[in-house]
Amino acid sequence: MAKGYWVARIDVHDLDGYKRDYVAYNGAVFNKYGAKFLVRGGNHEAPEGQARSRNVVIEFKDYETALACYRSPEYQALIKARAPHS
Repeated sequence: MAKGYWVARIDVHDLDGYKRDYVAYNGAVFNKYGAKFLVRGGNHEAPEGQARSRNVVIEFKDYETALACYRSPEYQALIKARAPHS
């Protein structure tokens, strides 16, 4: 079965708040769904188009698991927690 991926381009406006309210808690949710970070921040270039401050690629065992993680009540709560910061 093919892997599933999240590809996120994020602008973080308050790094301390983002780390405190989102990053500090997302590990438990990602572990529950077997997520593997392939890209998480780091240096990058945008030779075309508009860049964002962070790029993230997360791998899941399959598409269904990627969707289940995103749609989970735990992750939906994290979306609300990160919204003021990114």
